[in-house]
Amino acid sequence: MTNNCAIATGAAFGILAIILGAFGAHALKKVLSAEKLASFEVGVRYQTYSALFLIVIGYNANFQLSIMQWAYYLVTIGAILFSFSIYLLSLAEYLKKNFKFLGPVTPLGGLLMILGWGCLLLSAI
Repeated sequence: MTNNCAIATGAAFGILAIILGAFGAHALKKVLSAEKLASFEVGVRYQTYSALFLIVIGYNANFQLSIMQWAYYLVTIGAILFSFSIYLLSLAEYLKKNFKFLGPVTPLGGLLMILGWGCLLLSAI
């Protein structure tokens, strides 16, 4: 684990969040209900928060500390589980697919992100 890895992951999350946010605001606005679109936007928002988190720790953290490595992995995996499960759940009706099995994945992803932020807090204390 290196600082550059965290920065690159954060940048990739940021790029994808902007693309998906624009896609949601323009293309999906016409095909999703207001409720589904709002859920999709929550996924984009939390992916953006995770991108910023990863970039900040990439520039500032000492990855020789295992707690910062944990912070990186927890936030990265948590953001993927949280945001991408929301994206698929929001699009399920439009895609005519049953993604209900992803329902429990979303809070698990959220929990992992919380734990990642907690690692950052512990490293500061």
